[in-house]
Parts: sequence; structure tokens; C-alpha cells
Amino acid sequence: MKIAILGKPFSEQIAPYIQELFDELLRRKADLMLVEHFQLYLQNTIQIPNDIPVFKRGDSLAGVDVVLSIGGDGTLLDTVTYVGAQEVPILGINTGRLGFLATISHDSINVALDALYEGDYSLDDRALIRVDSDQEVFEGINFGLNEFSVLKRDSSSMIVVHTYIDGEYLNSYWADGVVVATPTGSTGYSLSAGGPVVLPQTNNFVISPVCPHNLNVRPLIVSDRSVISFEVEGRSSSYLASLDSRSVPVDINVRLAVRRENFVARLVKLHHVNFLSTLRSKLNWGMDNRNLFQK
Repeated sequence: MKIAILGKPFSEQIAPYIQELFDELLRRKADLMLVEHFQLYLQNTIQIPNDIPVFKRGDSLAGVDVVLSIGGDGTLLDTVTYVGAQEVPILGINTGRLGFLATISHDSINVALDALYEGDYSLDDRALIRVDSDQEVFEGINFGLNEFSVLKRDSSSMIVVHTYIDGEYLNSYWADGVVVATPTGSTGYSLSAGGPVVLPQTNNFVISPVCPHNLNVRPLIVSDRSVISFEVEGRSSSYLASLDSRSVPVDINVRLAVRRENFVARLVKLHHVNFLSTLRSKLNWGMDNRNLFQK
């Protein structure tokens, strides 16, 4: 099996589990590739062979069976930008905190590897959001898994985001910004902005204002076959455009639009993990300390 690995620095407590992961992969004679910056980090952290090939963003992943993303949800979002239209399946190993996307805990690595090698998993295709603009904004990586946001900069006054759906005027949001989330991103920034949780396989976007001046303005669910476009006004000469964890300042005159990307992110889903159980676990649904003392 050919496996590409991306990751972020981890704590000393996690290091033995990562060492065990590499030892097990080498024992299984896996054909490994490491993203360049992670390879440099691992050489100073655990014991790995010096001759593992490296790759960088934009390189071909032809022949790779699965990509392991070692870190938290942010690492997996970054991994999606390396895979892109190649649609190589991604398995997230959680060494972070929340783990909505990176669902495999560090102490379940062997269970996950057994499932991979035995084919005991399914692929969960997740819709991506694409940003189009009249000037280059995201250096050619104009897609994301979670959300796109238009936000005011720093401590500047609120902005006005004139928003259109398929060219038809929707609303002018007087706010700190507007978030457009995919179903996957509905449990992220959009949720914090008051948006609903949307199941992953629903074909929708969620438009959520961030701290709107008008409290009657509420999040809106629209078809992901729509094109959502924006014109921004404000006292500042620029605003922030954010795509997942990547934020860049944009001139106030730049016009942006979002739509569903033509390709998907393929997440490896083990059969004992599902979205509803993850919701209950990560959001503590149904948890009540009063029940702890009941017999």
C-alpha cells in the first residue's frame, strides 16, 4: 500500500503513538511519502528512515492509496489543499483537541491500520466550496472544505456585504462579516455564528452573518448549486477574505463569488464511526451532570 503522510508538530505525550504508527507501517512494508516540512520535524522527534521520499503542495500523488493526516481538524483542512482534484482518500488521525474531521484517536491507530489494510471502511465524499474573483486572491488554491468568509479587518468598523444568489439580490449584511459554510463546515465557524448543523450529505450552503447590526437577520440555507456573490462596502480600503484557515486582505473593490467545487474531498470512514455519534461526543449532546449521580 502506498501512503502519503502530512502532519503538524505534536506533544511529547503523543510521540510514542506516532513512533508506533511508523514502526507498524514499516513492518507492513508500506510505500511511504512524507510532506517536506513534516519530514524535517519527524527526524528530530522520532526514529524514521532517512530515505523516505518527500513531496510538497502541487506535487502529483498518483498511485497513492490513502493520505494520513496527523494532527487536528486544521491539519486535515490543509491536507485537502495538497490532495485537491486528485481525490485521494484521506484518513485523519487526531492528535489535537476537537476532532470533528480527524476522528481516529491516537490510541486507535492500530485499529485504523487494520481496517485500511483489510478494506473495512467506506469513503465519505464531502462537498468543497470554490471561490472565484476578478483578481487572484488565494494563490491558485481557491477551494476549501469548511467555509468561505468575508470579514472586517482587525478593529475597524463593521462592513456592508451586499449578497446575491444566482445574480438575484438577497440582502445587505451590516455586520462584522458573512460566512458561507458547506455541510462539513456547519459545525465550525458557522455554528459559532449561530448557524445550524447540517448533515454532511445534504446539498446545501449555509449563509450566516457574523455579529449583524440587525438582530432580525438570521442564517439561511441555500442550494449548493447556487452561485453566491458579494460586493463589500466599508470605511476601510480592504477587508479579509478567509477560506478555511487561510486569510488574506482584499481590496474593497474586488468582487468575489462562491460555488460548489467540481471535485470532492474523500474522507475515510471506519465503520464504527458516524457523524451522529461524533456530534453527540464532540458537542456533549445529552450530557447533564445531574445524571452522573443516578443509578
